[in-house]
Amino acid sequence: MANQIHWFPGHMSKALRNVEDKIKIIDVVIELFDARAPLSSINPQLDDLTKNKKRLIVLTKSDLADPSETKKWETYLLTKYDSLLSLNLTDGNAANVIAKAVSSLGQEKWAKDKSKGMKPQPLKTMILGIPNVGKSSLINRYAKRKAAGVQNKPGFTRGEQWIKVNNEVLLLDTPGILPMNYDDKKKAANLALIGSIREDILPNNELVHILLKYLKENYPTALNNRFNIPVIEGDDLEILNHICEVRKILDSKGQNDIVRAESVLLKEFKDGLLGKITLEKI
Repeated sequence: MANQIHWFPGHMSKALRNVEDKIKIIDVVIELFDARAPLSSINPQLDDLTKNKKRLIVLTKSDLADPSETKKWETYLLTKYDSLLSLNLTDGNAANVIAKAVSSLGQEKWAKDKSKGMKPQPLKTMILGIPNVGKSSLINRYAKRKAAGVQNKPGFTRGEQWIKVNNEVLLLDTPGILPMNYDDKKKAANLALIGSIREDILPNNELVHILLKYLKENYPTALNNRFNIPVIEGDDLEILNHICEVRKILDSKGQNDIVRAESVLLKEFKDGLLGKITLEKI
C-alpha cells in the first residue's frame, strides 16, 4: 500500500470551502462518526473548523459495532465534545433522541435571543461527516420525511441544502468530506472496509489481508460463525479457498474464484454479517 492515500474529488474541495464560509452562522454542528472506526471517521480539518461551536457527535451504525468497544469510545469522546449519541438510525425512536440532544445544545442561544427581547430564532445546524456515514439517513429520521437521498456508497450527496426540520431547527446538509490524504495507512484501510472510500482506491487483496489479520487477533470466531471456518490460523489464500468451497464460488473453469471470494468477504463484513466488529480500540 502506498505511503499516502489520496482521495479528494473536486466536489469535496468545494464542500470544504462552503463549510468554511457557512460555519460563522451555524449554532450547532452535528458530526457523524462510524461506530466501527470512530478515530478514522474524524476529519481533522472539520474538527478544527467547528471547535468553537456547540457540537453533537453521533456514533452511527452502532448496531454493526462491538457494544463493549462503543461504550469505551463514548467515554473517551465525551471528554472532547459537548454531547454524544450512539444510534442505529433505523430505530424508530432515533428522531426523538436527536431532537432532544440538539434542543439541549440550543438552550444557550435561545436564552440570548430572549435576553435581547427577540423571539427565539430557529437553530441553524450543520451536519458533517465522512462519506457513507449515514448523514442522509439521520436527516430523514430527524426531519421525519425523505428530505435527503440515501445510498450505501461514498460520495452520493454532492451539494449542500437547507432543510426545515421543524419550527425550531434548520439543518444544512453537506457532502461527505475526507481529509486530503491519509498518512496513516490503517485509517485509510478502515475507511475502505466500512465503505467510506471508493472500493477501487485500495486493492481488495490488501484489504482482505488487513481484515483477516485483525480478525485473527481480535475476533477469532467471526469467520467460523459465518463461513464455518473452525480456525483462521492459515494464510489468506487458505481461508479464501475455504470460503470458495463453502459458498461454491467457482470460475468458468470450475476452479475456486479467489477474486470473487475476496469481494464476498469484504461485502459481508461491511454489511455486518460477520458479527458486531469494531476496527479501532481505545
